[in-house]
Amino acid sequence: MKISFLLHNAYGIGGTITTTFNLAQALADRHEVEIVSVLRHREHPNFTLDPKVSLRPLVDLRHEKEHPLHLRPARVFPAAEYRYGQYSELTDARIGEYLAATDADVVIGTRPGLNVHLALQAPDRVVRVGQEHLTLDNHSPRLRTALRRAYRRLDVLTTVTEADAAAYRRKMRLPGVRIEALPNSVPDPALPPADGTAKVVVAAGRLVPVKRYDLLIEAFAPVAAAHPDWHLRIYGKGEEQDRLRRLIQDLGLCNNAFLMGAAAPMEAEWVKGSIGATAANFEPFGMTIVEAMRCGLPVVSTDCPYGPGEIIDDGVDGRLVPVGDREAMSAALLELVRDDERRRRMGRTAMENARRFAPVPVVEQAERMIEAATSGPGRSRPVEPEPGRIRRALVSQGFAARDAAYAMASGALRTVRGGRR
Repeated sequence: MKISFLLHNAYGIGGTITTTFNLAQALADRHEVEIVSVLRHREHPNFTLDPKVSLRPLVDLRHEKEHPLHLRPARVFPAAEYRYGQYSELTDARIGEYLAATDADVVIGTRPGLNVHLALQAPDRVVRVGQEHLTLDNHSPRLRTALRRAYRRLDVLTTVTEADAAAYRRKMRLPGVRIEALPNSVPDPALPPADGTAKVVVAAGRLVPVKRYDLLIEAFAPVAAAHPDWHLRIYGKGEEQDRLRRLIQDLGLCNNAFLMGAAAPMEAEWVKGSIGATAANFEPFGMTIVEAMRCGLPVVSTDCPYGPGEIIDDGVDGRLVPVGDREAMSAALLELVRDDERRRRMGRTAMENARRFAPVPVVEQAERMIEAATSGPGRSRPVEPEPGRIRRALVSQGFAARDAAYAMASGALRTVRGGRR
C-alpha cells in the first residue's frame, strides 16, 4: 500500500511535523510512504527523516516567494484557517495537481486547511484521511462551518484524544465519516532512560504564550530557593524568548533556570533530567509529555484540555495540577524534588505506561483504521465527474458557482478563474 502525508512545511519545527515524521517512518517498515510538503524554505528538514520515506515539496519559497500566483490569495484553502496567509493561488494549484496525479492508495491531511483540499480535490479512488492535531473547540465558528461542509467527503477523521473524537461526533454531524482517536506516537528510545538522580527539571516546546513558560519559571522559583542545586532547562524557541529571559533575571534565577534553545531530537536532553514539566493553558495532545515519560521522567503538568489527562495517571506516573495555578505547580515540583524514591518509582512507571504510544501499537491501530476505510461501504458511493463534484463542493463552502477553482477532469487539472464572493 502507498500512503502519502500532506504536510504544511516539513522543513520547520513543531509537534505536527514531529508526529508526522514518526508515524511515516513507522509505517515505512511495511508500506511505501511519502511526505508531500506544501512549503519549503530551506535545504534540509530540521528533523532527520528515514531514507525509506520520500520527501518532496510543492512550493519552494527560496525561489518562488515572488511567483505571481503566490502573491494572490488562496481560493480553496479556507480563509478562517490559522495558516491562510501562507497559502495562495499557487499552493491551490500545486496541491490540486498533486492530488489529481497521486498514485497513493491513502492520502493523510495533517491540518484543517489541507483536509479541506483533500476532501474537495482528491479523486474517489483515494482513501481520504483527515488528521486534527488541534481540537474542535480551538477552531473558530467560521472555520467549524467550513470544515463541517468539507469534512463530509472524508473517509476518516482522526483526533489525538478520545475527548476530541467525542466532540466531533457530537457536534459536527458527519454521517458516513469514521471518527477515531489516533494518538501521536514516539519512537522507541535509543538511549538508556533517566535514572532519576540528576537534579534537573526539563521542559520543551515552542516559546509562545499558550505554553505558559512564565508560570513554570515562577513556580520553579520556590524550588530553587529551597533546593539551589536543582536546575530548570527549557528547550525551544519562539516569540516569548526575550520576555522569559527578563523574567529569569528579575526573579534572580540566572544560576538555576536556563533557556537552552531548540534541540532536535530531544531524547538526549530528556534523559539528562529527572522531572518533566509543562504549564500550558491548552494542549491538544502533549507530545513532549509522552517523550519525557518514554525517557523515564515523571511529568508535572497542568490538567488542561485535552491531552494531559489522557496521558498522565495523577500520582502514579506524574502529577496533574489546575491550569494557571502557580502554587500547585510549585508544590508538585517540590514534592518530587524532595522524595527521591517516589520520583524514581514514578519515572519507571511513566516509562512503562507510555509504551502505549510506541510506534507498533499506534501503527497497528492506523492500519486497522485504513483497512476498515478501504473495505467499508463508503468506498462504493457514486463517483461523479470530477469538475462537477468539486464545483458543487466549493459552492457549498461559500464560493460562487464560477469559482470552482482547480478541478480535475480527464486526468488533468483545469484552473477555473473567478473571485470569492
